[in-house]
Amino acid sequence: MWPCTGICHYARECTNYQQECHNCPYIYKGGGRKDLSYRTFRKKQKLYSQAPIHFVTCSRWLKEQAKTSALFEGKSVTNIPNAINTNLFKPQDKQKARAKFMLPEDKKLILFGSLKITDRRKGADYLIAACKLLAEKHPEWKDSLGVVAFGKQSQQLQELLPFRVYPLPYIKNEHEVVNIYNAVDLFAIPSLEENLPNMIMEAMACGVPCVGFNVGGIPEMIDHLHNGYVAQYKSSEDFANGIHWILTEPEYKELSAQACRKVLGNYSESTIAKKYTDVYNKITGKYA
Repeated sequence: MWPCTGICHYARECTNYQQECHNCPYIYKGGGRKDLSYRTFRKKQKLYSQAPIHFVTCSRWLKEQAKTSALFEGKSVTNIPNAINTNLFKPQDKQKARAKFMLPEDKKLILFGSLKITDRRKGADYLIAACKLLAEKHPEWKDSLGVVAFGKQSQQLQELLPFRVYPLPYIKNEHEVVNIYNAVDLFAIPSLEENLPNMIMEAMACGVPCVGFNVGGIPEMIDHLHNGYVAQYKSSEDFANGIHWILTEPEYKELSAQACRKVLGNYSESTIAKKYTDVYNKITGKYA
């Protein structure tokens, strides 16, 4: 959200940007009348007035947020998702992928990952609570379900989850990332703030159904009960329902295929390139 606010990448509950940023609640002691958020807001206001800028957002959610900003008044805003290389991120043999990371062949595996797992915005507490609910309702899962966690401080989850945790470090190599997605049965993203998460796109491209909260652009990517599960915001119980539904779905293969098709049809590089070409043609035709 940074282009449409004073200084915030995520404004959370604050709506100051809809009129003018000042007294920022996220600055120490609440900022002031002419704090950094105010000064940056005014600089952007001046900059945006000097050219016919056409803004592009990667989610419909962000487009709607941007349109309410005083900075974007009278500006053109288009939604074009980010693209993904579907020649790289695609389904592969699950058992071979598991063997590369020495993961068990006989368990259902949930994937949870983040650059920093302990970041509260990533919602690890909700995943932990959901897993505890699942362990209580389905004690037999304690031996048949595992959680693959990758990212900084992923080892900390071992003592917090009722299921066996397989911690992996944060991985930068894309080919290894593809292998991780293909090694699991479900990707869990309990984030409390998101735009259009790349990890959902990557997981779905590999045919991995996802469960996430109804926040930001997540419900634009996950079609509820069609290729994944959209849980009620901040509801660990519904998040647990989503995990259970995906892992016990009799038509799991079709669920997986639908996830893959969603990405191929909406986020492939050729699809997104065409959308940008259309925007450029529209702009040059209007301002030439």
